[in-house]
Amino acid sequence: MFQYSMFQLILWLLTNPLKFVCFLPSSNHQSAEGREPNSSENEPSTPRFKHYKWWLRVSLYILFLLAGQSAATLLGELYYNKGGNSKWMATFVQSAGFPILLPLLFFFPAPTTATAATTTAETTTLAFIYLSLGLLLAGDNMMYSYGLLYLPVSTYSLLCATQLAFNALFSYLLNSQKFTPFIVNSLVLLTISASLLAVNSDSENTTSISKGKYAIGFLCTIGASAVYSLYLSLVQLSFQKVIKRETFSAVLEMQIYPSFVATCVCVVGLFVSGDWKILGKEMKEYKEGDASYLLTLIWTAISWQICSVGLLGLIFEVSSLFSNVISTLSLPVVPIFAVIFFDDKINGVKVMALLLAVWGFVSYIYQHYLDDANLKARKANSSVVSGAHIEIV
Repeated sequence: MFQYSMFQLILWLLTNPLKFVCFLPSSNHQSAEGREPNSSENEPSTPRFKHYKWWLRVSLYILFLLAGQSAATLLGELYYNKGGNSKWMATFVQSAGFPILLPLLFFFPAPTTATAATTTAETTTLAFIYLSLGLLLAGDNMMYSYGLLYLPVSTYSLLCATQLAFNALFSYLLNSQKFTPFIVNSLVLLTISASLLAVNSDSENTTSISKGKYAIGFLCTIGASAVYSLYLSLVQLSFQKVIKRETFSAVLEMQIYPSFVATCVCVVGLFVSGDWKILGKEMKEYKEGDASYLLTLIWTAISWQICSVGLLGLIFEVSSLFSNVISTLSLPVVPIFAVIFFDDKINGVKVMALLLAVWGFVSYIYQHYLDDANLKARKANSSVVSGAHIEIV
């Protein structure tokens, strides 16, 4: 079902490239947004049109993030449930789909002026950033693979809600995010939600998984959420302090180069661990057959890339915190489909954990709404004061 839905999405994008392009930011986004209209008759409509285009881009990125993350999580669970057992392969597909983004670099190239102005020192700095983020991404993907292997997908998805709490902390330290009562409330609720799941192992359908492996899966998922949140904050910091280019090509490069590094790490891990020797046997013994094995891995890789483009696009357009908040929207969705497709149990403790996670998410969203309302009010007051000053002069 999800494979078919993702296929429809890709097919639509391939058959409607002009519609797809109109949603994406232009390669000269910053200068276009910053220009003053030349004629007075265009003055009222231009800001509204630009604001409309911004919401279209953000909506598309949200769709990519939610669809990609939900499909990738469920396909990853399908891989394990049907006989897949290679943690390195599960990690590999989370980053190996980056080549499908390469053609977009030709449609949205970096501005010529920005490329010419790049010095050797800046190139070295960018290379170091991409290398560091790629290594961080590889470690994060591996921990997520352990979590998905040893935990039911519903529990895994709910534990991922803790990334909001970690993201708030790292955003405070790295991106100057301020704590408010609603954000603190969100952190407390998400912590309680994760704690409930930690003591819920006895009621899980984990007859083939020992308590030790359950604990490993739990700790790895929590650790992966923390590393993922650090990754998002570092990406935002890189956009703000180093890259300083408000172009879609910058988003693509931030996805492609670290993914290339992470993929190389996974290839080395496959050979060093010896997992490559069992892949042929694993494919033959896969319950749904060879073709289904390959399609599951391919669509998992594609889904993660779609998710990542949406994620980085939201960081680019809004912030790392907002992108993380949107990613938690899949929390109520994934466990429901996990019950339908994978026979996961939904008991009282898990329902309570889900409600607390959703409550924490709503609290966080409300804070974002308040921040947006305050920003609009400040802009309106500033316009009134400027107008009064002009009249006085």
